[in-house]
Amino acid sequence: MDLPAGISDEAQLRAIIGEPSELVVSKISDRLNPLTRQFVERSPFVCVATTRPDGGMDVSPRGDPAGFVRILDERTLLLPDRTGNRIADTLTNLLRDSRIGLLFLIPGVGDTFRVNGRAVLTDDAELLAPSAVEGRPPRLGIVVAIEEAYTQCSKALIRSDLWNPAGHVDRGELPTNGELLRSLRDDDFDAGQYDKERAERYARREGLY
Repeated sequence: MDLPAGISDEAQLRAIIGEPSELVVSKISDRLNPLTRQFVERSPFVCVATTRPDGGMDVSPRGDPAGFVRILDERTLLLPDRTGNRIADTLTNLLRDSRIGLLFLIPGVGDTFRVNGRAVLTDDAELLAPSAVEGRPPRLGIVVAIEEAYTQCSKALIRSDLWNPAGHVDRGELPTNGELLRSLRDDDFDAGQYDKERAERYARREGLY
């Protein structure tokens, strides 16, 4: 379908949604403090946003034991890069554009925590060593220089009821990863065998670290 005529400038937008309060604006800081750092220290999951060379956007989920994003100082974070599918969208994007956005979630907590800044990739073994899990340090890390850090109110999580177990979806109600891959291919890809082998690898924790 064709996109509808859109709002084209901020004046139109503000006429609809209004201006943020002074209190809201004042919460945006360029560093962590002893209270806000707790949102990073207690989070086992973060969404990472970067910009593609063609101007598009990419968002990638990252997860590990709580506190896996290390606080190097009040204005610097280290995000370890774990084994993935090697497409490496986040990493290749950062080689061309250092802008990065992080959204930290903590299970059971409505408030989220946002960090925007600039990032560089590092393979400094000494720096990465404390990020080891199961005896395996990451080969790469993302060092983030904080430009903005602030809490996001809990309205989105209240509306979604995200942490309510009663709303959890049975994975069996959705297509498997193998079935999704088969739908994108023209050959006789064996979705069942792929799913079986994938589950066995995960059960052995193979490729996680």
